[in-house]
Amino acid sequence: MTATGKPIDVLLVEDDPGDELMTREAFEDNKIRNTLHVVRDGEQALDFLYQRGDHTDSPRPDLILLDLNLPKYDGRQVLEKIKSDPELSHIPVVVLTTSSAEEDILRSYRLHANAYVTKPVDLDQFIRAVKQIDEFFVQVVRLPTR
Repeated sequence: MTATGKPIDVLLVEDDPGDELMTREAFEDNKIRNTLHVVRDGEQALDFLYQRGDHTDSPRPDLILLDLNLPKYDGRQVLEKIKSDPELSHIPVVVLTTSSAEEDILRSYRLHANAYVTKPVDLDQFIRAVKQIDEFFVQVVRLPTR
């Protein structure tokens, strides 16, 4: 929720059901009342963002949590598309992935990711990381009003 108490829409782009479940648990455990929308691949992410196909009524997300290793379009392709589109480029994108490879980190920032977080393997640490992302992007910084 924003400083004004308004919930935000968070788009989680994640193909691993276990990581989706951990993210949902993190939202519940931390009493995060933001709305979590989930898509499972890069193509669905772009459909959600451009309100196409099954996602014609999808809200424009206020924050995107993006995995890199996705089917169809990988996270790098999705990130590049988001940040090169003037209609989407203002949306903060947090790369949330298992990769700690320096080339993935560098490439993500070159593609204008707003943050890069390596997913902790431990559930408690994962929950803590999601809470910190929420606190920073929702409570600390100001997000643009559409």
